[in-house]
Amino acid sequence: MGIAAYIRRGLKEFYYLRIKKISRREMQLNYWRKIGMHIGEECYIFSNKIETPEPYLITLGNHVTIAPEVMFATHDASANFYLENVSDIYGRIIIGDYCFIGMGSIVLPGVTIANHCIIAAGSVVTKSFIDPGKVIAGNPAKVIGSIDSLKEKNKHRKLMTWGMSFKEKKEYLLSHEELFKHADEYLNTL
Repeated sequence: MGIAAYIRRGLKEFYYLRIKKISRREMQLNYWRKIGMHIGEECYIFSNKIETPEPYLITLGNHVTIAPEVMFATHDASANFYLENVSDIYGRIIIGDYCFIGMGSIVLPGVTIANHCIIAAGSVVTKSFIDPGKVIAGNPAKVIGSIDSLKEKNKHRKLMTWGMSFKEKKEYLLSHEELFKHADEYLNTL
């Protein structure tokens, strides 16, 4: 990047952050909306890998959280290896309201996720899940439970750390370690 482009980017960021008082998160959401992605209200996107060449094929409902390293693929370029006169196969990705997509998950073309679903970390979602309130995991992804059963399993693990400083969070968590989920318990719930 040239020095002029670097300065322009810095000025633009200063303008939005300091003068218009828009957060980096809002700046990113505004950018994705500007290039055609449909994003509902109160969405939190922590991945920089959801952008595809076809952002207008992605729809996120309200109150969706996308963890780091999540990838969306709106096309399959392998089609040109087995079909004549085809460049790609395309498909919309539609994520319902109140969904959580876990870290490192991949959502492939043509997938629809119903409202109130959780996609577990590392899942590869190759097909749609139209029943609301499900926990979906694996490669390929499948339903492994419901939100209600997950609530029941974890109701005694209530820890709230939002708004805490690093030091406060450390002290709080280390003094409540009995509420942690241990690896053997986690594996038994899958």
